[in-house]
Formats: sequence, C-alpha cells, structure tokens
Amino acid sequence: MLARAHSFAIDGLAVRRVTVEVDLRSGLPSFSVVGLADTSVREARERVRAALLNSDFAFPAKRITANLAPADLPKVGPGLDLALACALLAASGQLPGERLDRYAVFGELALGGELRGGETALALALAARRAGLEGLVLPAEVREEAALVDRLVVGGARDLREAVGLLSGSIPMPAPMAGSPYAPSAPASPSLEEVRGCAQAIRALTVAAAGGHNLLLCGPPGAGKTMLARRLPSILPPLSRREAIEVTRIQALARLRQGPGLVGERPFRAPHHHTSAIGLIGGRDPRRPGEVVLADHGVLFLDELSEFARDALAALRQPLEDRCVAVARGHEVEVQPARFLLVAATNPCPCGFAGHGSCRCSGTDLARHRRRLSGPLLDRMDLVVNMEPPTHEELARGPATTSAHVRELVVRARERQRARLRDVGASTNADLDTVLLARHVELAPRARAVLAAAHARGALSARGHVRVLRVARTIADLHGSDAVERVHILAALALRDLTVATRPGLSGPPLDPEPADLEPAESGVG
Repeated sequence: MLARAHSFAIDGLAVRRVTVEVDLRSGLPSFSVVGLADTSVREARERVRAALLNSDFAFPAKRITANLAPADLPKVGPGLDLALACALLAASGQLPGERLDRYAVFGELALGGELRGGETALALALAARRAGLEGLVLPAEVREEAALVDRLVVGGARDLREAVGLLSGSIPMPAPMAGSPYAPSAPASPSLEEVRGCAQAIRALTVAAAGGHNLLLCGPPGAGKTMLARRLPSILPPLSRREAIEVTRIQALARLRQGPGLVGERPFRAPHHHTSAIGLIGGRDPRRPGEVVLADHGVLFLDELSEFARDALAALRQPLEDRCVAVARGHEVEVQPARFLLVAATNPCPCGFAGHGSCRCSGTDLARHRRRLSGPLLDRMDLVVNMEPPTHEELARGPATTSAHVRELVVRARERQRARLRDVGASTNADLDTVLLARHVELAPRARAVLAAAHARGALSARGHVRVLRVARTIADLHGSDAVERVHILAALALRDLTVATRPGLSGPPLDPEPADLEPAESGVG
C-alpha cells in the first residue's frame, strides 16, 4: 500500500517542499530510505521504529520503502521524522490519509514518541502557505511562532499520538489567525545624545535613514565616523510586521535567532575588514548566508573600508544595485534578499592624517589607498561626507540633537514616500529607478539649472545624476515639499563629495551652495 505526506527540507535560506512516499510490500522485513538523504535522515528509520512502538502503534513487519521526492534535492536534518512516521501509519491503515494531502508535517521524533522543535517554524509556515497547503502540524513548543503567519491552520503536538490525533480529526485543529499583534521594540543602539559636533555628518545620517541611501564617512582617526555609524539604527523607523517576519526567517535559518517571537530591531552587521568576498556575499556554505543577506532590512557597516580586499568590495556592486544576491550552487541559482543600507567609514589615507595634519604616507601608499576605493564603488555611494574632528568648543557644548527627534523626522519622511510610492512596488526613494524618478521627481527650473551646471563641470556621471535626484527627493520629503527645489539639489550635491575619498586633503562639494541653503533650519535635518 502507498501513502504520501508533505514536509519540507531546509536548503540554505530556502525551504523546499518534500513529498514523503512510503510503500509497503510483502517480503522480508526491511526499512529503506531513498532520495538523497544524509546520515541524520537515514537514521530516522530507527527513531521512527522506536517512536511508533513506544506510542502504542504497530510497526508493520513488511518491506518498507520510503522515497523523499524530489530525489535530486539533498535532505539534511531530522525534521522529516514526523512525515516518515505519518506516511508509514497511513500506508499501514492506522491513520486516515485525507488530511495528509492538505497538511504539511515537520518535526524530530524522540525514541519515546515526543516531538522536538527547532528554530525554523516561521520559515516552515511561510513555505506551507506559499505551497497552497491548508495547514501545518509541528512540535507544540514552536506552534505560537508558526501561527504568526496569517491564514494558515497550525497544529502543535507534544508527541506522535497528538500529531496523529490532529491529522485524524480526533483532536480539533485550532482556527487560523487573521493577524497576530506585533509591537516593535525600542531601539537598543547608542543614541545621538552622546555626539558632540559633527553637524554635517548628522545631516547626512538623517538623509540616509530617511531615504535608505548609502553613506560613506571619510575623515581622520577620532573624527567620530564609527561612533556615528553605530548610532544609525537609533534613528531608523521601526520594522513593519512584514519586515520583521522576513528578518526573523533569515536569522532563524542562519541559526542566529535568540528567543521566541518576531525580531523587533533592525539588523546591524559590522564585519571585520579581513572578511572575504564569500563572507560578504555568501555561497560556500548554504547554511551560512553572507553579511549582505544577514543585514536585510537593516544596516551593513564596513569600517576601515580601504582595508577590505579589492575583490570583496567589487562583489558589493551587484547587491547594491539589485537589492538581492544570486548565489549559484551546482545547477541551481538561489536568489537571496539583500535590501540593506550600506554605511562605510574610511581614513583619507593609510596613516589617516592627509589634509588634517602631518601625513607620513608615501606616494605608493596613497595610490594603493585610491585603488582600493574604486570609482565604480564610490559612484554607488549616495552620500559621501568629509568629517573634521570636533573642536574644543563643540565638545564642551551639549548634544546638537537627539535620536528621538531625528527619528521623528525620518518616520515622517518615510510616510510621505510610502504614500507616494504605494502603487509602484517601492518603499523608499533609494528604490526609485529612472522611470519612477521621472514620474515622482518634479524639478523646479532653478533646480534644473544647478543640475545642468554640475554635469557641465564633470561632477556627475549618469549613475551619479540618478543618485543625486534620489537624495534631493529625500531632502524635499524631510522639508515636507512636493517639488524638488534648488536648495534640495544643492544640499544633495554638498552631501556627495567624491573627492574626499580619492584625493586626500581636498574637501568641499562639486558646486559650492550658498551658506543659507545648507543651514540646519533650511535642510530640515539638523
């Protein structure tokens, strides 16, 4: 007799649907599992046998063949135990097979029949809904997390007997939840109240948070680059429920999850500058995604940018443009999300003091530094700001602003973007392509003249033109303005000074705006 059960296999960050087929035939008693199963799956034969007998079910004394389809997908881990047991019970007539066609089952069996949970319940529930299944049965300890997925029946069982009861109908299934409450946690990151000086960098930080723009901070040691970058999460808007589910799914599959429930804070990843291209992008170990994927919906901070390997920095170009990573493994390509905000910090030269004191770097050192910060990578940075060390007067004064105040400005600007882009599939100005820019960025005549002058001076590439328009649109949103005015273009150009990272000692925007155009009250970000 043949029976089937639906389950899932974890393949990196992907959850693949698996059909467990069990066939019973007359012959010498045996139990074989086929379908590219690893050792832990093959060992399920003994766990299933003991669990059935210890749960007062009969173990059929027949020739048992279990097939895990698709046969070319590697199956790893003990999560298929419950599916094997249920399919075996259905094939032997001890469990009606009706609900096995509509429900997925997942869980590890102990020898006594108890079910053990894992950290992937949310990812399994999302996969079950995506597969069009009516519900999911899994260990009771992780049921609450799986029930966060809307419109899915989720049954939790403490042992094999309860799982069989849920699937046979003797134990009623709970009703699907229409939407569970979600309350994002308050930011636990350091606050801007601890910052002194750095007015221009705080403006850039605010614009980056408001529009999702990439930011490069350049300055000597002690200027506050790392300090500011680590305070960026404190001014970012809270995760939406959809974003929190996605972040939780990634962290659970990457085994970085701590505690039950949804993640309440945006990720902040700060890999060491010795991290390789594979460490940043991923690809070697399917169970270990790259840093750009772990930073999805959060911040990726690259400190000492010029010390990263050139191939590692070059590998960032594709995810910065596409907001995803295509990882090739064998004959398959897995597309992983990488919607992160990149913040990088670098010194103006290897010793750090070019243009700010006595520089000890040779011409060779400077050339090596400039080669590491390649033009194509810098051109993908929306904001490039030169930072000066705070003066004694600035250190003696109180904080220029607070994280709560700046976060309020950022949330307000994000709401304007969300309302404007609701029907086009984008959420921030950083997502605008050339078609959407033409539709949503209305330039005043004087603003067009400033942009044309920047092109005439060779200060903008085609990509730089698009990025300046995106940043100007964000500054206009911070102003509460529907049109992009001259002051917004000037401010965007002032916050995109590519010369500070490639020509030590030089600073200043490509076009010098009038001082009043960049005052805190005018820019709306001070």
